[in-house]
Amino acid sequence: MPKIVILGVFVADTAYRADRQPRMGETILGRSFALGPGGKGSNQAVAAAMAGGEVHFVTRLGRDPFAEMARATWAKAGVTPEVTEDAESYTGAAYIFIEEATGNNAIIIAPGAAGRISVADIEARAGLIGGAAVFVTQLEQPMEAAQRALEIARAGGARTILNPAPAAPIADAMLALCDFVTPNESEAEGITGLPVTTPAEAEAAARALRARGAGAAVITLGEKGALFHDGARTVHVPAMSAGPVVETTGAGDAFNGGFAVALAEGRDPVEAVRFGCATAAISVTRAGTAPSMPTRAEIEALLARG
Repeated sequence: MPKIVILGVFVADTAYRADRQPRMGETILGRSFALGPGGKGSNQAVAAAMAGGEVHFVTRLGRDPFAEMARATWAKAGVTPEVTEDAESYTGAAYIFIEEATGNNAIIIAPGAAGRISVADIEARAGLIGGAAVFVTQLEQPMEAAQRALEIARAGGARTILNPAPAAPIADAMLALCDFVTPNESEAEGITGLPVTTPAEAEAAARALRARGAGAAVITLGEKGALFHDGARTVHVPAMSAGPVVETTGAGDAFNGGFAVALAEGRDPVEAVRFGCATAAISVTRAGTAPSMPTRAEIEALLARG
């Protein structure tokens, strides 16, 4: 089984559902509350493992109940943890507001120990990262660690994926290490300065990302699917429907996990985008992030429906 290595953050998601967000100084009553596992990197690792990948997840945790939640989540999904324990910090947490009527979300992340992931942590796992078939990272951990991991993965021959979330300034040298960059609409706009509201605008942003060094860009467009561009071809992959939308919080992570698995299995990148879209389509029909990730059988069943 080709190895997928993911560098990222685990945080405990504290999810609040309400009709709207409170204004500053205001208190409102919510509809519900849920506590569960999250963090983009961890969610992507769970998604990839549930989708059939052999997944190793590199991160830092504190020594506390949230760390125990992390390990239990990974054990259930089949993720191999590659953890540096950090007793001087805490395992991260996220505030997630979910709009009751639409399922749309707004998020604040306090990464805790994972915010202290260092270049030394990466060097200590250079053999693992350099031996990956596919390497994935995001921007929730320090940029220096992500860049060094991309360098090691690229040198080892891995296909590299950067999910630039949350959006932040990215050096061209870092983009040049990425075979695939996978922003959503707002992240693509934040990085390129170009509006992204349609597939045509997504293509313009994708071209801008390639001009700065990325091998290919995959811009996820929510209910509009995803736009793939690698210079040789531009393909708009429509969204799929697996049922009513309950929560969109983990959709991007589901996409990236599924996309990584399909690439690791040697699928054409456009087919990998379709696989990622199917993974995301199922995830949004369920509440939560990691708990919403579908099994391989569920993804294959949706793809077979066409």
